Amino acid sequence: MGPKLFSFTKGETTYSFRLLPIGGYCAMEGEDEESDNPRAFNNAKIFKRMIIVVAGAVMNILFGLVLMMITLLPQQEFSSTTVASFAPYSFTAASGLQEGDEIVEINDYKINCSNDFSFAIYTLPVSEVDGTTLEIFKEDCLFDLRHHCALLAQDATDEQIEAVYSVWEEGGKRIALSSSKEEAYALMCTYFDKISDVFDKDRVEQYPEIKEEKTRLRFRTDMTVIRNGEETILNDVDFYSYRPDKDAEPALAIDFIVEPIEKTFGTLLSQTGMRTVSVVRMVYNSLAGLLKGQFGINDVSGPVGLASAITDVASESLKTGFLDAVMSIVFVMMVITINLGIVNMLPFPALDGGRFVMLLIEAIFKKPVPRKIEGVINAVGLALLLLLMAVITFKDIWVLIFGG
Repeated sequence: MGPKLFSFTKGETTYSFRLLPIGGYCAMEGEDEESDNPRAFNNAKIFKRMIIVVAGAVMNILFGLVLMMITLLPQQEFSSTTVASFAPYSFTAASGLQEGDEIVEINDYKINCSNDFSFAIYTLPVSEVDGTTLEIFKEDCLFDLRHHCALLAQDATDEQIEAVYSVWEEGGKRIALSSSKEEAYALMCTYFDKISDVFDKDRVEQYPEIKEEKTRLRFRTDMTVIRNGEETILNDVDFYSYRPDKDAEPALAIDFIVEPIEKTFGTLLSQTGMRTVSVVRMVYNSLAGLLKGQFGINDVSGPVGLASAITDVASESLKTGFLDAVMSIVFVMMVITINLGIVNMLPFPALDGGRFVMLLIEAIFKKPVPRKIEGVINAVGLALLLLLMAVITFKDIWVLIFGG
């Protein structure tokens, strides 16, 4: 973008470097003006022009496919969507999820790989739910048992930690499967004592009372799983919900472990394909979410926001190693390139998708849209895009300076 700094010509192509190197473009003779040259863009057959218009977006997604494979190569194994085991305090177990369940749908979002699962979970809204149900009561029992365990484990030895975890895990499973509040509470009291015994501590004189409230904040969703070979619908599955501190917004945590997928050449290829498709779906659904109001302007970033996000990702990943930081940056690059490909094909003036619509109209009516009309439409579209870019850039700079 911006004025040309220098250029050179090689063959029939002029290459130029401009003041703002934040993107690239390829302009062909006859693309934006009439030309009598039989090899010009405007004189090519419609299907050839369509191929040219979509080629950039296709290459973006193909490059994303390559970057996705690069991020997967260092992994020893891949994550599946089949539940292997639960944390002893698992809210999902208390609300119906079981070991061996293969998760195939969350909140009407199809789950084909772990990336789909992550997107579906971390876009769930927190909501107020009935706080008097058996599931919430069991969750409170599990939480109190966890608190008791953490309290006694502060000065524990490794042997005691290992021993108490198996007791705690057993208690968590039994409470999660209990069929009444009375049974859940009795089990909590029983395992309070068993945990105390492991640490050689006095048993509590009074067990905590479970205070029922009319409403609770939960990340709750309907879920479809494959259980024993059959599709089963689970309603109102809760994910572990907590506040990082008293003034923070509620947060969500995954409280189970999934089965690993052995890494082979075949699984590498299949995971690369499925996860790339997952990112395509993620971008598409994020754009749809913007239109529906699910996401707002604060969820959108431009070049400034992306630079800040990449810096955060790299610095966080460096804590576990240089290779992790590199792979995290490659992953962000992969998301960006796929995002660019999809956004560029939106049927909006000045984008390749808008140009494709013009060609589609020409193919249907056997007559091109008048050049002047197309020019005005593209100019208006470009002005709106530049305005949006300015607003987002201002927002990114504001957040960078003042936080948010």
